[in-house]
Amino acid sequence: MEEGNVGAGCGASVGKMMGMEYAVKGGLGTASRRFADGLIVGAIVAVNAWGSVVDYRTRTVLAGPRHPQTGLPQDTVELLKTGLSTPSQPFRNTTIGVVATNARLDKAQMGKIAALAQNGLARTIHPVHTLYDGDTIFSLSTGTVDADETLVGALAADVLAEAVLRGVWRATAAGGLPACSDLVTLAAFGGTS
Repeated sequence: MEEGNVGAGCGASVGKMMGMEYAVKGGLGTASRRFADGLIVGAIVAVNAWGSVVDYRTRTVLAGPRHPQTGLPQDTVELLKTGLSTPSQPFRNTTIGVVATNARLDKAQMGKIAALAQNGLARTIHPVHTLYDGDTIFSLSTGTVDADETLVGALAADVLAEAVLRGVWRATAAGGLPACSDLVTLAAFGGTS
């Protein structure tokens, strides 16, 4: 599947605390895992966050408000700690995604899967679920494979976190916004392309 500046990722941006002139291009990301027993868990997400996107494995800020002098992305939470005002308007930021599985789970269990998948957003977006965001994750299942609900939820968080990172990493500069790949090196992203 194509990622980055496709579909819902076309108009996505990240790190809007200091206004759009310092934001970075967001995008559409996907990730999935397939296991020997037939279980599949996948995610697709449009990364359009007010906050920064941080690689939770290395703590590298991949996309966030760009420093006025260096142009490098900054962590929005660290900027908030300095007392910097937040001119960004609400209702222009929503990271929205879907986690999907073939696990045989009922409606209530799938609601729990969506809730557990939110941990993937919390790992990668700083801060997430702010007053400026409408972040939402949906879940669905084809219901064909027996699987443990807790395992599926944990995997959903993992693939959603990976999809967020891929969404900003695979985006390309557009609309006057630079892409993450223009600002940080592949090495900083753990070598994943």
